[in-house]
Amino acid sequence: MADIIWRNQTAVTEFILLGFGDLPVLQIILFLMFLVIYLATVAGNMIITAIVVAEKHLHTPMYYFLGNLSCLETCYTSTLLPRMLVSLLTEDKTISVSGCLSQLYFFCALAGTECCLLAAMSYDRYLAICKPLHYSTLMNNRLCLQLAAGSWLNGSLATTIFILFISQLIFCGSNEIDHFYCDPVLLMELSCSDTHLSILVNLIFVSIFTLPPFLLTMTSYVCISTTILRIPSTTGRQKAFSTCSSHLTVVTIFYGTIMIFYMLPKHDTLRDLKKVLSLCFTVLTPLVNPLIYSLRNREVKEALSKAVSKCGFCKNMQRL
Repeated sequence: MADIIWRNQTAVTEFILLGFGDLPVLQIILFLMFLVIYLATVAGNMIITAIVVAEKHLHTPMYYFLGNLSCLETCYTSTLLPRMLVSLLTEDKTISVSGCLSQLYFFCALAGTECCLLAAMSYDRYLAICKPLHYSTLMNNRLCLQLAAGSWLNGSLATTIFILFISQLIFCGSNEIDHFYCDPVLLMELSCSDTHLSILVNLIFVSIFTLPPFLLTMTSYVCISTTILRIPSTTGRQKAFSTCSSHLTVVTIFYGTIMIFYMLPKHDTLRDLKKVLSLCFTVLTPLVNPLIYSLRNREVKEALSKAVSKCGFCKNMQRL
């Protein structure tokens, strides 16, 4: 009898990601839109990464972290959008339990890593503006490597622990997830086993990877703003602010949408709004990052123009 109950409880072998299934007329339009977004995101972030690696004058702590962030955004968007594109094109919304857990692992690990990287970038800007005389000594190559490696390792290790708890859950009822990716909260709601420990672990890790990095980032920018306001010349203030305005824009978009998302009450009527907000920090942020850093950063624009000129020169030489 116990064996029969156990088999019934583990009957769920796949989940159904409903996504935007309630908009059947717009499936092709959504597919084309997300395809363009995905290609633009990957291309933009790969170009930023390549420029940072290729140009020697960009081998500084700020651009080292920017290269890491662009690489992360490429992985981040590749975790979610390809599966969504397949679903929109083929109308196959199923995903295996192992596939769902894999997607959840990479999504959470990369999100946690991004929070840490954004905090590291804000600390770098704090040292550059508030401690300019000691900047090169404090923000050395060793510290840059430690901050970047620590961000990636912490995100991966913490998510591994969380996934171990999630993988112990039993799913025996509904297998429909009303989202376009395997959201951990919605996934735990589908479980027919005790989820109190998993919810607690999720809350702890979310708190650790959002609150401290966010507070560190905000503290850094408060100090930066105070220092900038003390600069006597207008030109000096504008130059100092321009070095961190791009990063501040990215931080505002990323944390702003996440805070609104989690502050909204849990009502079925707000599910569609939450999907849109999820698109902001999972799809929009990776897309606008290369645009913000290239359009608002003089050194990146110059390096990009130089790379385009080289490509044009090479093509002309080949023609000759």
